[in-house]
Amino acid sequence: MSKKKQTVVVTLIASSLLLSGCGLFGGEEQAQVDPPQDVTYTDEEEVLQEWDAGNPGEEEGADQEGEAADTTLQTLYLIDNDGFVVPQTVEMPITNSVAQQALDYLVAGGPITQELPEGFRAVLPEGTVSSIDVNEGVATVDFSTEFTQYMEEDEKRIVQAVTWTLTEFDSIDRVKFTVNGNEQTEMPVASFPLDDAGMSRADGINLDSRSFADITGTSQVTVYYLGQNDEGQYYQVPVTTRIDKSLDPVTATIAKLVEGPAYTSSNLVSEFLTDVELVEAPIVEDGLVTLNFNEALLAGNEEGVLSSRMLQSIVLSLTEQKSIKEVSIQVAGESEFVNENGESVAEPVSRPENVNTSGV
Repeated sequence: MSKKKQTVVVTLIASSLLLSGCGLFGGEEQAQVDPPQDVTYTDEEEVLQEWDAGNPGEEEGADQEGEAADTTLQTLYLIDNDGFVVPQTVEMPITNSVAQQALDYLVAGGPITQELPEGFRAVLPEGTVSSIDVNEGVATVDFSTEFTQYMEEDEKRIVQAVTWTLTEFDSIDRVKFTVNGNEQTEMPVASFPLDDAGMSRADGINLDSRSFADITGTSQVTVYYLGQNDEGQYYQVPVTTRIDKSLDPVTATIAKLVEGPAYTSSNLVSEFLTDVELVEAPIVEDGLVTLNFNEALLAGNEEGVLSSRMLQSIVLSLTEQKSIKEVSIQVAGESEFVNENGESVAEPVSRPENVNTSGV
């Protein structure tokens, strides 16, 4: 893309984009790619393209009577009863500034109150006010002084929740924190260090509590285990752990799913049996990874049935890797099996736009 105009300030009025992604994980998937209302960009052409992407035709954005929908779905990162930062999809009114609204919905006692899933809480202290400016992929969030009134144990969770919520938007890659206009090099309560370039998903989430003897010889991957609330409902929880740099990251990620979580005192679990393994090396081509498992992947289910939760854990974990967009599953070279709803999983599966949608 050629640069057409440098440093332009554009006020956008954008709407949400409804996507009809793969329905294997249940619920309607819906993505919002429109940036905040007042945003600074460095490429006018990029702004116009994002504007076009965020404005579907009337039929896509309207109900059967032809009236425009007045709510949309957005993935926020909230804190569960075990202290994990977890993506949860909530329903919220359509607005001209979805990134700002997402921040508002992270505040305790704010508009999220009526939408909180069972067993979850908001991450920002009550009364916190914020504003956001986006420039060349970096979102600078300015908080009021109420932001500093959080519990010390929530400090890392706040950084992760704000960062991962905002980087759900295609226009945001990194997040900087300021308080009353003053840039923060560390968090104000327990001095958690903040990257001068802004925090990103590469900094991880729910970091594995295990120690690793040789950090320099390892790299990070994020895998999704299962959490469970008091009502017995399962949800996907991202955990960033470390793998040997010499290992293939796809194979190592599958091994981490099979190994299960390190948090023995929490409700995190893995549905994978310990004898599940790949029978051949993964094949990655043009964003599609093909995995061939042994028959242990289907053990414990009806014949020819693959658990939707297991499939979602695989897809979410592998698509955290930038080179992977879709996942194709085989068992002993065969792909003719279904999930528990009777839906075929023979075709490649892409990442759902919204995660943990059971409450909407």
